[in-house]
Amino acid sequence: MMDFAIFWDWLSFAVRWLHVVTGIAWIGSSFYFVALDLGLRQRPGMPVGAFGEEWQVHGGGFYHIQKYLVAPAEMPEHLTWFKWESYATWLSGFAMLCVVYYAGADLFLIDPNVLPISVPVGILLSLATIGVGWVVYDLLCRSPLGKSDTGLMLVLYCVLVFIAWGLTHLFTGRAAFLHLGAITATIMSANVFMVIIPNQKIVVADLIAGRKPDPKYGKIAKQRSLHNNYLTLPVLFLMLSNHYPLAFGTEFNWVIASLVFIIGVLIRHYFNSIHARKGNPTWTWMAALVLFIVIIWLSTAPKVLTGEPRESAAAQIYVASAHFPAVRDTVLGRCSMCHAAEPVYEGIYHAPKGVMLDTDADIANHAREIYLQAGRSHAMPPANVSQITDKERALLVAWFEGAGK
Repeated sequence: MMDFAIFWDWLSFAVRWLHVVTGIAWIGSSFYFVALDLGLRQRPGMPVGAFGEEWQVHGGGFYHIQKYLVAPAEMPEHLTWFKWESYATWLSGFAMLCVVYYAGADLFLIDPNVLPISVPVGILLSLATIGVGWVVYDLLCRSPLGKSDTGLMLVLYCVLVFIAWGLTHLFTGRAAFLHLGAITATIMSANVFMVIIPNQKIVVADLIAGRKPDPKYGKIAKQRSLHNNYLTLPVLFLMLSNHYPLAFGTEFNWVIASLVFIIGVLIRHYFNSIHARKGNPTWTWMAALVLFIVIIWLSTAPKVLTGEPRESAAAQIYVASAHFPAVRDTVLGRCSMCHAAEPVYEGIYHAPKGVMLDTDADIANHAREIYLQAGRSHAMPPANVSQITDKERALLVAWFEGAGK
């Protein structure tokens, strides 16, 4: 048990790190090309088929970039494809979903007070929501509604609001936010895999065959790329939201998630306008600030009632341990001043990360985290503010490693 818990924690860290690295690569290249595309300028004497050009300086060198709206007259000898960043980000994100939420489904995915389901059913629901989200989005884009960028985005936003509401009736608040982010990220990555890259390959094939490429493929790809651009910032928030219980653990969490999408669009609109040299719409920041204040208010009024703390089947072995009475006294004395429904430690108003350790069920459900962060390591308490002793840390280790033996 000891070796597995440590291995699993490092596996979780490795997958999370990979996801962050690949996400940075994907978002970085995406933001760069959007800014480049918006900043293109036209001038007399440009090559046939060239739509615009841009001069840039970076790292001591100058770059001269030209964009062809459909394709150049001849296929270049070397062509770099920007797709692996997207694929690696989605695959690592799905791996993290499996490691954290599927392996820990009884704690992080399923809340019987929301929907009493088994772990296999919860995992199937998770997979279904991600898949259905992409299918609905793709069908809307391919429908007659897809001919209007503005109309399509308004309808898609309404769909996202409905999904946000629906997810909070299926999973824990934390998992609902994560799945809303996963659905959106799947849409973005599938846009690359299912639409943007295939359309570009059609254009390349036409060039190689000596045919004139149809401009519709570039137009479709650009629309999906535009969606990806505006969805990026909300996805980042949703993926990081598990660190902020005030966002996901309150009654109006689905409204908060919906407002986050608007804030993300406002911020992207500001930067897109700047890059396109279409003015300086500073009003977007004021609007984003107002919405953020609304989110702060929604997160605290009123508080959600989540029912009595429950004890998972796996956690029962920790309560049954002979060490548990001493462990409970240690946790209540060293940890619960912060990790409680009503923290008493000065400056702490809500349990960090929503982790509460003031009942037997709470302590048992978080046995693994207690073992790793206060037993095997000195991560908790921060700076050892509650003066937990080495003997008490050894007790936590013995409790976790000896449970069930």
